[in-house]
Amino acid sequence: MSADWRETIRRRRAEKDDYFGEHPRSPIPDDEREAFEGLNYYPIDEDYRFVLPLHEHDDVEQVTVGTSTEGEREYHRIGEFRFEVDGEAVALQAYKADRDDDRLWVPFRDATGGEETYGAGRYLDLEPDDHRTDGGEWVVNFNEAYNPTCAYADRYECPLPPTENWLGVPIEAGEKTYR
Repeated sequence: MSADWRETIRRRRAEKDDYFGEHPRSPIPDDEREAFEGLNYYPIDEDYRFVLPLHEHDDVEQVTVGTSTEGEREYHRIGEFRFEVDGEAVALQAYKADRDDDRLWVPFRDATGGEETYGAGRYLDLEPDDHRTDGGEWVVNFNEAYNPTCAYADRYECPLPPTENWLGVPIEAGEKTYR
């Protein structure tokens, strides 16, 4: 991510709004697209941006993750991020769909779920080129948290955050509920 990460997030949000409002493959249902004025986000907040080591697991486990349509998907639990939110210690597991993939998937559900944010949870995608520091740490920036496609329309199947990634603290950053 660029040196001015805030501007990068603003730009990406605007691009996503354009895509969701205009593109034929938008997850926004066709009958709602004309009235679509953009997604709702929390204000960008530096307190929800962390630079963290990934505590890699000695034994990478394959885990089964349920989906929004009662299906299942397999992921590899690679490691965990440990940090504090409002003075409370929390941890989130990081997963990969394929062990050889460089990208980390960090699904989570937090105390805002069902009220201010999508009740089933949100995602972070951590790409090494954008989220890995020269020292090997990861930038875990909740201002980039986004809703899965099933938050917009029932026709999508989305993996649900495993219960080990349900946080008891609010993460007031990133994308809010669609409706």
